[in-house]
Amino acid sequence: MKLLLNILWFIFGGWISGTLWLLAGVLLAVTIIGLPWVPSAFRIAAYSYFPFGKDIEHRWVGGGGAREATSLLLNIVWIVFFGWWLALHHLVLAVGLAVTIIGLPFAWAHLKLAAVSLAPVGATIVERP
Repeated sequence: MKLLLNILWFIFGGWISGTLWLLAGVLLAVTIIGLPWVPSAFRIAAYSYFPFGKDIEHRWVGGGGAREATSLLLNIVWIVFFGWWLALHHLVLAVGLAVTIIGLPFAWAHLKLAAVSLAPVGATIVERP
């Protein structure tokens, strides 16, 4: 089932989302100040291409320490400049898809993309068993 959902997702817009995240990662890499966000942008690009059968986990939750503090600071900067409108974009798409029964799995994928778009640093993509 996840193969079919991933194929439909990719055909009907996943390729656009993933490619834009790849482009964002390249543009962030060109600017020296954007380098801390490049790995996150590439992880989200891979997730955006084929989101079904994968989950998002945040490494920065709990534990404390310098790594978590850095992730928190980078995510705050990201939210202020980019995250809020990226998350809003995915929320609007999720609401539009949730109106139809057939769009519910895709709405759920957009909700997960909204969460990771809001705070991408420290997020990892894991395969679901």
